[in-house]
Amino acid sequence: MHSANISAQETTGPFEGPQWPHLAPRSTYLIIAILMGMVVVLAFFVNGMVIVVSLKYKKLRSPLNYILVNLAVADILVTIFGSTVSFHNNIFGFFTLGKSMCEFEGFMVSLTGIVGLWSLAILAFERYIVICKPLGDFRFQQRHAVMGCAFTWFWALIWTSPPLFGWCSYVPEGLGTSCGPNWYTGGTNNNSYILALFTTCFVMPLSTIIFSYSHLLFALRAVAAQQKESETTQRAEREVTRMVIAMVLAFLICWLPYAVFAMVTATNKHIVIDPTLSSMPSYFSKTATVYNPVIYVFMNKQFRNCLMKLICCGRNPFGVEDETSASSGRTDITTVSEGGGNKVTPA
Repeated sequence: MHSANISAQETTGPFEGPQWPHLAPRSTYLIIAILMGMVVVLAFFVNGMVIVVSLKYKKLRSPLNYILVNLAVADILVTIFGSTVSFHNNIFGFFTLGKSMCEFEGFMVSLTGIVGLWSLAILAFERYIVICKPLGDFRFQQRHAVMGCAFTWFWALIWTSPPLFGWCSYVPEGLGTSCGPNWYTGGTNNNSYILALFTTCFVMPLSTIIFSYSHLLFALRAVAAQQKESETTQRAEREVTRMVIAMVLAFLICWLPYAVFAMVTATNKHIVIDPTLSSMPSYFSKTATVYNPVIYVFMNKQFRNCLMKLICCGRNPFGVEDETSASSGRTDITTVSEGGGNKVTPA
């Protein structure tokens, strides 16, 4: 059932043939196909580079960087099962793979999307634990990193499996070229699932991110206040502040429209929403597979320098900032933006 409440008698079914011009002009489908095609190419490139660089350089295999690789893997899987399928379907204007594949696509995109979403929350919480030291002199080790990555998959599996067994369902959404949880038909069964999913996979990770990064900023500003004469510390504090703001805004830009649309549609089943408009939050959330690595990985000095060495055949035209900062006697405040340090203490 589509969000525009167009009956099956008036249109071709989403698995039967092109949905134009019933739901939108053919040009709309082609524009979305082009957008998804660009996302597929860019997402495979940037996330593939993250994985290749991580495998090549041992110094990037620190426990705090595990979650970045986990994020890259999740983004690639979203691209394979989501963006690539959407690209193909929008070319033809309907879900060409059939109902069973629709359910599988909806499940896999939801699963890997939530893994990526919770990876951002776990990343924030890990940095909070390491930098703010709420557990005292806690040493973040490999087993803690593995537990964090495992949690993202376990938690996502818990909340994306129910539609396969009758609590809600996975159905074609919007333009009929992608599938997701059934926000549309209402009822206690669907609405209770949507509310649970909204709470556990949007409100909780967003709260974790805001809590962790707010405490992190307070800690960094306290260090910067103690070292007012240190330009390096002041500059690092400003850089981390900008990065934290970028992280939170990227999370909200990616997931807030999707979450709001789902809740509004689920709680107002008689609302009429244009199919193109209702598809936009889903397609827009898939673009996170491109800018997540840029914000969380390529803004990381260690990853960036290793990437440049890989591309430039062992030479880094921008110098070796990661090595110089590691050997510096100043406060190791920049490690929070690099994801590779274990403490923030005065020299």
